[in-house]
Amino acid sequence: MNQPIWVAGEVLIDLIPQADGERLAVVGGGPANTAKALARLGFDSYFIDGMSTNEYGQKAKAELEGDGVKLDYVKFSDKPMCLATVTLDASGSASYDFLIDGTATFDFQREWLPNPSLNNPAVFHVGTLVPLIEPGASILFEWAQEINQFSPIVFDPNVRPSVVGDRVHYEAIVRKWAAISNVVKVSEDDIAWLYPGRIQEEVAADWLSMGVDLVVITLGPEGLLGITRQESIRVPGVKVDVVDTVGAGDTVGAILVEGVVKYGVAGLVGDTLRSVLTRAATAAAITCSRAGAQPPTQSELSS
Repeated sequence: MNQPIWVAGEVLIDLIPQADGERLAVVGGGPANTAKALARLGFDSYFIDGMSTNEYGQKAKAELEGDGVKLDYVKFSDKPMCLATVTLDASGSASYDFLIDGTATFDFQREWLPNPSLNNPAVFHVGTLVPLIEPGASILFEWAQEINQFSPIVFDPNVRPSVVGDRVHYEAIVRKWAAISNVVKVSEDDIAWLYPGRIQEEVAADWLSMGVDLVVITLGPEGLLGITRQESIRVPGVKVDVVDTVGAGDTVGAILVEGVVKYGVAGLVGDTLRSVLTRAATAAAITCSRAGAQPPTQSELSS
């Protein structure tokens, strides 16, 4: 497609429980999953993060490169990888406990981040943990403000209360990032935790009033809700035998990026928005039908 997409955020190792009581080390991280999904869709997907040269880092490098993700903007170091201990509930939904301090994953420095005025992307996608972890988070935000002058931004907070338990502080971070974003993709669980008792549409309206053009809320098996200043469009979920939900929301984010590239932010309205949301629901269902974050390829979505 020859339209570079930048995805900034963490790649880490998910330690997933197995039936025998052991844990399987799997490459994860919401942004890494989105970068993988975009590469499988045929984009020049550039992942931007710190990555360890240790065994886990080499595993992550091999998997991302195997899916066609470009690592030109990754900073490799001998610091360890971030680890996430995963717990799966009866429905397959995942929760995470993270080991973060001192890892390569959050070692953002302005000098190694690419210059957006020279190599600006078609879209910049950012989210999950890197907007939270200082001092890298502030460096990343200043850099994103530069990118905002050249490229649309898709922001996925992908809320993790186990990392930042202070709701007021977390909401302030989300609000700051939303203020420089064109599209915000958020789950109904994210909104319920950040804004207990508030109606989803009211939260979306707040972000839209700040300049966000589109808010997309994932509703689990019930589908997706897209909200602009002019309209709300809901599409149903796609029924599937769920293995787990790991990477489903990240896949939705990739389809939204694809929509921005294809139609522009301003073009994501009406029937076009409905079509993009329907495609996102289908892609998420395929991801849920497989173990771990294994998003569909372009050919799978086209068949």
